[in-house]
Amino acid sequence: MPDDKPQAACDGSRRTFVMTSLAGGFAAAVSPVQAQTTITTDTAGLLAGEVQIPANGGAMPAYRAAPATGSGPQAAGTKIPVVLVVQEIFGVHEHIKDVCRRLAKLGYLAVAPELYARQGDPSKYPDIPTLYAAIVAKVPDAQVMDDLDATSAWAAANGGDISRLGVTGFCWGGRITWLYAAHNPGVKAGVAWYGRLVGESTPITPAHPVDVAASIHAPVLGLYGGADTGIPQETIERMKKALSGNTGPGGRSQFVVYPDAPHAFHADYRPSYRKDAAQDGWRRCIAWFQENGVR
Repeated sequence: MPDDKPQAACDGSRRTFVMTSLAGGFAAAVSPVQAQTTITTDTAGLLAGEVQIPANGGAMPAYRAAPATGSGPQAAGTKIPVVLVVQEIFGVHEHIKDVCRRLAKLGYLAVAPELYARQGDPSKYPDIPTLYAAIVAKVPDAQVMDDLDATSAWAAANGGDISRLGVTGFCWGGRITWLYAAHNPGVKAGVAWYGRLVGESTPITPAHPVDVAASIHAPVLGLYGGADTGIPQETIERMKKALSGNTGPGGRSQFVVYPDAPHAFHADYRPSYRKDAAQDGWRRCIAWFQENGVR
């Protein structure tokens, strides 16, 4: 799946938001939706829904889920650990919202900002190539890093403890997870699900995970599929070698490769879903956060 081959540059930090609210349901480019395997997490005991995050250019729509306040360890006034959830190529649609709710059920403040909001609404495009050319290829990494910083600041002001900050992302967001762990020294841990590791340097994607491996501040767990035709195993080996030069916490990054899993094996709403790999990856994701200070 193409997720890091940008074709045009733009200065997103100065652009206003085209998309002012989140789309409902699943992105049009997802076809078919596998209703029989789609996981739906309820909002019982949660504060969940859309929020607006102040960012360069205006208010950025985002989905937030957190334990409801009032009793227990997450009572009102108690700061709770934060996980930034970085979208797939499809933007913040129902699957990403559900991931936020899953994290909130475990005691996290989970926030998924719509990182394409300046470029357009990703839910409207009928297929991946069209979506990629119209929106994804125009989103600069610098804009994404700024918007995740803004999301972290919003979380700190809305019940979150960003001294316990984690980040996780899927596909397009998996690559961003690695980059954000290098960008923000406040990140305690990251979990990257099948994000690309190498690529060409362009004005809007000047560096890729392999290029910043030595400066990654936090340990990142990489969850990858051995049958992912878009991410060759050779690139994982290159990333491991690059990480060996990291003498800080980022040097403790690890990989788990599921031999028979394809790309997007965690996406329970798609034919690529592999239940065993997805469940094991989720268990490892949560354990990684807890072992590395996001708890």
